[in-house]
Amino acid sequence: MNTLAAFRSLLPRRRVLAAAGLMVLAGLPGLAQAQADKWPQRTVRLVVPFPAGGATDITARVLGEQLSKRLGQPFVVDNRGGAGGITGTDAVAKAAPDGHTLLVSLSTSMLINQYLYTKMPYNPMTDLALISQLAKAPVVLAVHPSVPAKTGPELLAWVKANKGKVAYGSWGVGSYAHLGGAAMSLAQDADMSHVAYRGEALMLQDLIGGQIQMAFTSALSAKPHADAGKLRLVGATGDTRMGVLPNLPTLAEQGLKDDAYRIVGFVGLGGPAKLPPALIERISTEVQAVMALPEVRERIVSMGFTPVGGTPAQFAAVYKRDAPIWEKLVRQSGAKAD
Repeated sequence: MNTLAAFRSLLPRRRVLAAAGLMVLAGLPGLAQAQADKWPQRTVRLVVPFPAGGATDITARVLGEQLSKRLGQPFVVDNRGGAGGITGTDAVAKAAPDGHTLLVSLSTSMLINQYLYTKMPYNPMTDLALISQLAKAPVVLAVHPSVPAKTGPELLAWVKANKGKVAYGSWGVGSYAHLGGAAMSLAQDADMSHVAYRGEALMLQDLIGGQIQMAFTSALSAKPHADAGKLRLVGATGDTRMGVLPNLPTLAEQGLKDDAYRIVGFVGLGGPAKLPPALIERISTEVQAVMALPEVRERIVSMGFTPVGGTPAQFAAVYKRDAPIWEKLVRQSGAKAD
C-alpha cells in the first residue's frame, strides 16, 4: 500500500476519534454541573487567615454553621494566621479546586496586600476565585475625649491647626487605620505621626490613655469604650450608617467626600482560581440563601458589619471598583510591608 492509500485508509478512524473527542468536550459542561450539584461530598474547610476570635473568624463560624445545617456536611473553620493574612490565603490559592477548601477573609489579603508587598506567593487577581462578598466592613473614626472636635469637619480643622502635634494609631502598617490616617494627614497638610501597634486592642489602650489622639477602629471594639465615655466617635466610613450605630453619621454625610472616607473593606468568600464556574455559582447560591437568614444578618450587624451576600459578578464589580482606590491609598501613604 502506497503512502497516499495508507493515509486514506486512516481517514474513517480519524473521523471517529475526532467525533468521540467532540462528544467528550460537549459533555464537559454537563459533567461540571453534575459535580456542582453533588457539592459538598465531604467536610469543607473555611480557611480564615487570621487568629480565632476576631470578627472575620466569627463570620466564618456563623456561615459554616448554617451551611452545615443546610447541606448536611461539616463546615469547619481553619484559622491560619500569619504575614497579614498571606499564609492562609496562599493555602487556599494552592488548594484543589473542588470546593472543599474555601477562604473567608478581608480585603487585606484578597486585595490590598498586593500593593503593600513587592513579593507574594500568590496573585489575588489571578489565583483566587471571587465567590461572594459576605459583608461590608466599615470602621469608625474615634478620638480621645480631650480632642475638642465632635464632627468630621471640626476634626479636619483641628489637625490642620495642630500641624505636627497629632498622633494617630493603627493596628499595623498598611491597615485601613494607617491608610485612612495617612490620607487625612496629607490632605490637611497636618504632618501627623503614625503609631503602628500589634493589634487593635493595644491601639485602643493608648487611645483611651491619651498617648495618641485619634484612630480609625472597628465599631465592635470602640462602641463599649464610647458608651463609657472613654472615647468619642466622630463618624463612620462608607456611604451608609452602621446598623449597630444608627445614630452615628457617616463622614460622607458630614461632607468628607474623599474616597479615603467613603471606601470600606469587605469580608469575602473566595476559593482557588480554577474552581469550575458551575461550582462557583452553586456555592454562591447556597451562601446567598444563608446570608438572607434574619439570624445571620442580625449577628453580622452586631459586629459592626453590613451583610451583603452577593453574587460572584457583584463581588467582582466591587473588587474592580475598589482596587485602584486601595492602590492609591497605599502608594500615597508610602506603606511597605516586606
